[in-house]
Amino acid sequence: CNNLLHLSPGPQPAGSRSIGVKQAAELKAMDSGGTSDPYVIVYLTSDMKKRYETKVYRKTLNPVFNEYFTFQVPQAEVPDSTLVMQIFDFNRFAKHDIIGEVRLPLATVNLQHVIEQWSDLVAEEQLGEICFSLRYVPSTSKLTVLILEAKKLKRMDSHGLSDPFVKVHLILNRKKWKKKKTSVKKNTLSPYFNEAFVFEVPFNQIQNVDVVISVWDHDKVTKNEPIGKLFLGCRATGKQLRHWSDMLSNPRRPLAQWHSLQPPDVVDKALGLKSHLKLPLPHR
Repeated sequence: CNNLLHLSPGPQPAGSRSIGVKQAAELKAMDSGGTSDPYVIVYLTSDMKKRYETKVYRKTLNPVFNEYFTFQVPQAEVPDSTLVMQIFDFNRFAKHDIIGEVRLPLATVNLQHVIEQWSDLVAEEQLGEICFSLRYVPSTSKLTVLILEAKKLKRMDSHGLSDPFVKVHLILNRKKWKKKKTSVKKNTLSPYFNEAFVFEVPFNQIQNVDVVISVWDHDKVTKNEPIGKLFLGCRATGKQLRHWSDMLSNPRRPLAQWHSLQPPDVVDKALGLKSHLKLPLPHR
């Protein structure tokens, strides 16, 4: 079993929190020699930009870290913040592989006392990747979303495959506005779509729009299940925000990009959608 020990002393002056990464035990062997080169990344979901890293420990499945980090967390942000500890296997020449992670919502912890505990590592679920292009033409108010292909999708069916299709939702001022969907591709984890959808979005509304891309597994008998989602717009972060910004900076030019799918509930929470209210269409 993979375990990670962490220490979380209570509030320090001015709302700071001290987080300690103590040790890990019985980690998964990621290298061909039967060991790993583990290190830990620590961050809070309330401030994703501030991340700490421990040192890398070579060729061990039982590293002892004993490293401490301090975060500033205003009391008002505690209920919505989660402590995340991700343990990676260092690789000098390739992408570092994640071994697992621990998530601890601060609202579930008594921050008035020192807490020291073992926590089971949870393997990060790989939901897959999707490639699509965006194009916006301000003079015609046309936003084109071209769904190209997906790969490495999560297996949703008992036979180890999925029947994927993609939904494209437009959210305006945090309310669902317009939607389209692709055809269903049978028995594949690497579907090719090449399907374009054109939406009319006035230039004065483009800053208020979120584009939600979601991949679903079609099921004839039971309810369709979401595999993963992501969203783009001025409220997005990271790669999604860069893709959106590049689109706005290059009007009339289609820009294609691969994106990793995220858990549907994480995306829904980030979007903070309001209740389902019908929105009048803008005057043409």
